[in-house]
Order: sequence, then structure tokens, then C-alpha cells
Amino acid sequence: MKIIRASDNWETSELGSLVVDRGGVQTGPFGSQLHQRDYVDTGTPIITVEHLGDNRILHNNPPCVTDFDRERLKKYSLKPGDIVFSRVGSVDRRAIVKVSENGWLFSGRCLRVRCQPEKIDPRYLSYYLGHESVKSYIKAIAVGATMPSINTKILSQLPVSYPPNLSTQKAIAHILGTLDDKIELNQKINQTLEEIAKVIFKSWFVDFDPVRAKAEGRPTGLSPEISDLFPDELVDSEIGEIPKGWEVKTIQDVAKVTSGKRPPEKENVQSERCPYVVYGGAGPMAFCSEPLNFTKPAIITGRVGTLGKVFYLTDDCWVSDNSILICDAGVYSSLVFYILQSIDMTALNVGSTQPLVTGKDIKNLDLVAPSDSLLHEYKELFDLIKNRQSTANVEIEVLSELRDTLLPKLISGELRIPDAEKVLEEAGI
Repeated sequence: MKIIRASDNWETSELGSLVVDRGGVQTGPFGSQLHQRDYVDTGTPIITVEHLGDNRILHNNPPCVTDFDRERLKKYSLKPGDIVFSRVGSVDRRAIVKVSENGWLFSGRCLRVRCQPEKIDPRYLSYYLGHESVKSYIKAIAVGATMPSINTKILSQLPVSYPPNLSTQKAIAHILGTLDDKIELNQKINQTLEEIAKVIFKSWFVDFDPVRAKAEGRPTGLSPEISDLFPDELVDSEIGEIPKGWEVKTIQDVAKVTSGKRPPEKENVQSERCPYVVYGGAGPMAFCSEPLNFTKPAIITGRVGTLGKVFYLTDDCWVSDNSILICDAGVYSSLVFYILQSIDMTALNVGSTQPLVTGKDIKNLDLVAPSDSLLHEYKELFDLIKNRQSTANVEIEVLSELRDTLLPKLISGELRIPDAEKVLEEAGI
């Protein structure tokens, strides 16, 4: 049986015949083997379903275990080329393990696939498993009505089509991997830029490092033009020490805080020609024929349900009624954005049946307002970073579209490798 229409000269085998004899398709440790109380702050990371990105492992604060538990659970260790699947829920999610995750573990909500590299290239297999037809097939054979799940037997019986020549498999994986590598590089650039902006925000407007340095007669490490914008003394205020000449304000003093609106049901339709309808907890989800009228840039955060995510908006969109909209902040917009990112939104929860934050809670949040000249300097830096991130995001979209176009054609043998290489060359990749 073939899931996709592969070339006639390609082979099709069950996944179970392409994996190693012992632990080729392995379920993670059962709950009795690993408890949440076993987790520690530093140690060997454990991959959970939440860490399965787009064919890559996400390094966003995975739980860790001690060296003792790592040895005790060595049956569930990972090495480069392993493929980790979600065992429950989104059963089509998978990610390939790279050198940076060597020796990590995987949780009981995951499955590990370890293939025989002399039979099938692991990267080729990971891309095959990302083919939309294959993902749909996996979801269709999953068991459970309310919570789909797969097991070692189900996954082992999955039909896999592949060119018999390993060099052809590797060439296909290399072409698709080149695009993924460039996507990941742009994502890392964006992450680094975001971290730089956050570090500067914290140093200037939370820890007041330049002010403390000047007060102690130390160099600030800033250019003379920017250093001169900071005072050289801290004074007492109702919220603690702040730089002399700066003011304690609330968000409502510098911005307009309101809720979004529910779009008309008849307009809540999919259309690439329409602006986004943005939901505070999840980002763009649907579309509407007209944008909600507000001054940009603006900031939104979840009002009900999912709390804690903060979005910076520069484009027209509709902001839904489960979001809080902060606009008309002018030069304070970057400051407000990072203030909201730096606080624990769940601490503002006033909901009983589900999490809820009110506009009043946001309005009354304190901020320390520096001089307009310093605000302009930081806003200029912030805008520069956001523009570079926007450029990177456009590149990511283009690269992702190209990868998603090439993947089914390469995996099926419809597109020859020289032709695919020519496509990359013409795209400047």
C-alpha cells in the first residue's frame, strides 16, 4: 500500500522494517517511572509534546532530570537522527533530533523512531513523515475519539515510500534541509534581536544600570550622546528608588486601554485579501473584511482564557473581544510592550471559572517614565529591531512556502533532484 503516489521504481515498506531491531519504535517512560516531582532546574532535558516544533526540537525551557534519573531512564535517551512523535493529541507532530539534543530524554507522551541508516536516511524519513498525505493518514489511523493516540504497533505499520538509492534519499533531505536551515537561522536571528531589546529595556528602565554607573563614577558603556540622557542620581518614590527627574505613571497615563470587538459572524470567513482577526491568546486565526480602527503600532494581550502572550501590532487587523488592546502610546509603545511581557499576567487573574484579566488591571500597572529624548532613542532602537524581525519573517514565509512546495514533489519523485537544485539556485539559495 502506498500513501502517496511515489515513482514506480521506489520501494514501499512498513516503518517497522526500517527501524533498529530493539527500541526502533519506542514509547516514552510510563508515569510510574517518571513523576513531575523528579524534575530539577538543571540536568538532562526531557522532550515533551510542547517541544516538538516544525521538524525541530524547541529548546524553550524543557523539564530536566538528575544524572541518576538520566542513567535510570537511559532506555529513553535520544541520539542524532532519532525522530520524536507526539503519541497523544496532535499525533502528526514530529521532530528530528540533532547533535544539540544528543543524550536528551523523551517523555511518556512521545514516541521515538530510530531507523536503520543503511536502509533509510533519517532526515529523508523525517521529511516523508511531514508530507501532508502521510500526516493525514497518521491522524486517520489513530485510536480514540476524544483524544487521538498512536502506539508502537500503529506507527510500525505505517507504509513508507523511498528511493532505494541512499544517495538519492540524502540529496532530497539536503535540498529540504537547506531551506529549513535558513528558516531556523532567521528564527534564531529574530530570537537574538528580541533578547537584545529585552536586555536593554531591563538595564535602562528596570535596573537603571546607566544611572547607577554614573552615580558611582563608573562608565556606562554607552555612547556619550545616550549616556548624557541618564541622570546620575536615584531618588525615593512610592514604588522605590527611581532615577532623578523620572516620573511614576500608569499605563493609562500614556496609552488608551480598551477591549477588542466581536466581528460580525458573516464576515468571519477565510480570505487572503482580508486583514487578520487577531485573538489575544493565539495570534492570527481568522479573517474579516474590515480592520478594527485603532492607531498603530499597538499592543494586545489576552483578556480571557489564555493569559500572558503579548503581541506588537504594526499592520491593520481586527482585534477580537477576548483581547485587551493598548494603543495611542506613541513613544511609550515599546516601553509598554516590554512592561507587559515582563510581568506575570496570571497574577492579575480575577476569573473563577476561567482566567480573566480586566482592562482596569492593565490600566493601573506602574511604569517609570524617563525623559522624552531617552524614550525616542529607545523607540528608534526598538523600531530598528522590529523592522529587521519583520524582514526575517517575510524571508521565513517565502522559504517555508518554497519548502512546502518542493517537499511533496521530491518525496513522490515527481521532481528530479537537478531540477530542484535549479529552483534553489534561481531563488538565490
